[in-house]
Amino acid sequence: MLIGFFLRLKEAKIPVSLNEFLTLHAALQQRISFGSVEEFYYLARLCLVKDESNYDRFDRVFASYFQGVASLLEMVEGEIPEHWLRLLTQRHLTEEEKREIQALGGLDRLLETLKQRLEEQKDRHQEGGKWIGTGGTSPFGAQGFNPEGIRIGQEKSRHRRAVKVWEKRDFKDLDASAELGTRNLKVALRRLRHFAREGAEEELDLSGTIGATARNAGFLDLKMVPQRHNKVKVLLFLDVGGSMDDHVELCAQLFSAARTEFKHLEYFYFHNFIYERVWRDNRRRWDLQHPTEAVIRHFGPDYKVIIVGDASMSMYEILTAGGSVEHLNPEPGSAWLGRLLGHYRKAVWINPVPQREWGHTESISVTAKLMQGRMYPLTPEGLDRAMQFLNS
Repeated sequence: MLIGFFLRLKEAKIPVSLNEFLTLHAALQQRISFGSVEEFYYLARLCLVKDESNYDRFDRVFASYFQGVASLLEMVEGEIPEHWLRLLTQRHLTEEEKREIQALGGLDRLLETLKQRLEEQKDRHQEGGKWIGTGGTSPFGAQGFNPEGIRIGQEKSRHRRAVKVWEKRDFKDLDASAELGTRNLKVALRRLRHFAREGAEEELDLSGTIGATARNAGFLDLKMVPQRHNKVKVLLFLDVGGSMDDHVELCAQLFSAARTEFKHLEYFYFHNFIYERVWRDNRRRWDLQHPTEAVIRHFGPDYKVIIVGDASMSMYEILTAGGSVEHLNPEPGSAWLGRLLGHYRKAVWINPVPQREWGHTESISVTAKLMQGRMYPLTPEGLDRAMQFLNS
């Protein structure tokens, strides 16, 4: 089994060696990891992966190869008993039935009602419309449907209607070394460039050498100049997790292209909308965050801002304090986006959702309006137009 796993890692172009594989085998013989898939995952990653940029590809190979062995995700801990959320049957509603279901009416009402349910409920419920449970039309629980609800104990979104999520969610950094299937993204990004020569004189000046040699009666006189570098400064904000999982491969390609094309690139992650804090490492996003205000102060207005996200979310997340799906944000997301646009004159939003579908989602239309129309699709043509604006 381990040999097959090793070969799969090699196929994914993760630079693992036979020596590292033997190290893992020796560690298993010493029972450093025994009886736990999670422990084996961390041990294997420690022994086999030398560069953190390969974590994402390693995780995908590991999950695919050991699929069905055991879940790598920890169970959500909380005051809600697990058996309340156990799915017995899955109810499928017609579109007409969905339209007849009414929302409670506002985020405050949702949170207050959830508090009441936690105080009153004593047993698990299935396919109901009121209590915390599964498969029904209640705004609280898993595997059901409600126009606005709080998702609890469900591995991933189904209808993307939740305005809050009660669970631990682990996001992954984008793979900075993703192999592009096309050079079109790189070509589009190259529109945003302003070359200047800087640094040590280490590049041959061919025309200068020819002229100097001619003036030196034919004796070779080498002339060197500093290399030309793209002087453009880019501040990149990347949406991760949730509905962005559908676009992770395309966004990884964009991220890889940006890392290649821009020497002066700073990047941060966010989830759904930019709030008071952003982060660089998704594995430490709760304990190592960067205040958005400090980011704005540190990086001057000469930076070009590129925000990448599908802008598909509850309207509360954009317009309401406390409306974030994961935390109680003291100010609405629109306030922080306004601060970014006020500081950075050149800023665009790149959306991986096909442009023909933007009109179907209210939050995309609102975000595009907040961006003053500077939202572009994540296509070579869309990137080309975005780079032209940033370079204007």
